[in-house]
Amino acid sequence: MTEVKANMAGSVWKIVVTEGDQVTSGQDLLILESMKMEIPIATDDEGTVKELKVQEGDFVNEGDVVAILE
Repeated sequence: MTEVKANMAGSVWKIVVTEGDQVTSGQDLLILESMKMEIPIATDDEGTVKELKVQEGDFVNEGDVVAILE
């Protein structure tokens, strides 16, 4: 299992994958909005999205787990 973590604090603006999706290394999982900028959060690994830990509109801090891949 792989945890995907936020690399900065911000609000979850858009989630671009769903649980069960196959993802590849470098693929965006969600987009954060911080200081009026959109910051994509991508995975470094391949796998299946097992669980999304956030919903659109949630606020996350740097280092928070946003998704789990298997």
